[in-house]
Amino acid sequence: MVYTQSAIGLVNPKNPVNVASVLRAAGCYQASAVFYTGERYERAKEFYADTKAMHKVINTSAVTDLQQAVPDGAKTVVIELVEGAIPLPDFVHPDNAFYVFGPEDGSVPASVLAWADEVVYIPTKGCMNLAATVNVVLYDRLAKGDFDRSDDVIRASRDTNNQHRIPKNNSSS
Repeated sequence: MVYTQSAIGLVNPKNPVNVASVLRAAGCYQASAVFYTGERYERAKEFYADTKAMHKVINTSAVTDLQQAVPDGAKTVVIELVEGAIPLPDFVHPDNAFYVFGPEDGSVPASVLAWADEVVYIPTKGCMNLAATVNVVLYDRLAKGDFDRSDDVIRASRDTNNQHRIPKNNSSS
């Protein structure tokens, strides 16, 4: 499956370093936007560590209601440890997805769960860090879809200090 787009919604994120890491994941996995509610991130974002300046590349917007931010045609997928949710390994990602993640110190409100199209959980022991959760979900989306498996991806993505190649095996048997 080739996915067309994804966007991310964050419920009242607290930690600016986590949001910076979410932005980096959004850039790596080609999400189109990151929306967030609440005031905690706004108050703390001057201290964040967005080392790749992804906030300049990816639409990053404060909203009062994540439901109003759902991109046209997107299915809303809440990621939360909640009874009755679908385990991520069994989940089939929608072509156009809006992934919603809860705060570091709380849960996605029941009011958001009520309008979600799907609720998914990552089967871990204990809860994960916000940024780690976003990375795992977006990686799962990539891994389950069609993607370029050529070395062109490596050349376009790696750091300029890394020009390594796996040596060809010249040994004879």
